[in-house]
Amino acid sequence: MKVKQIRDLSDDELMQKIKDLKGELFNLRFQAATGQLDNPMRIREVRKTIARIKTVLTERQNEKQKARFAK
Repeated sequence: MKVKQIRDLSDDELMQKIKDLKGELFNLRFQAATGQLDNPMRIREVRKTIARIKTVLTERQNEKQKARFAK
């Protein structure tokens, strides 16, 4: 996912997306351990997508705190 697509989603949708991606990551790691993984680069892509989502969530959280302290 691109950052623009991530920013268009709500916080709840992002949390659900993280949950889904973590499940996929678990399955990919399991496949890698058993030698059944076709595309090893997919693990890296999923990890980076999770990091992007967490970054956007943190940015939103920081903006909320700044708005609260600005009052």
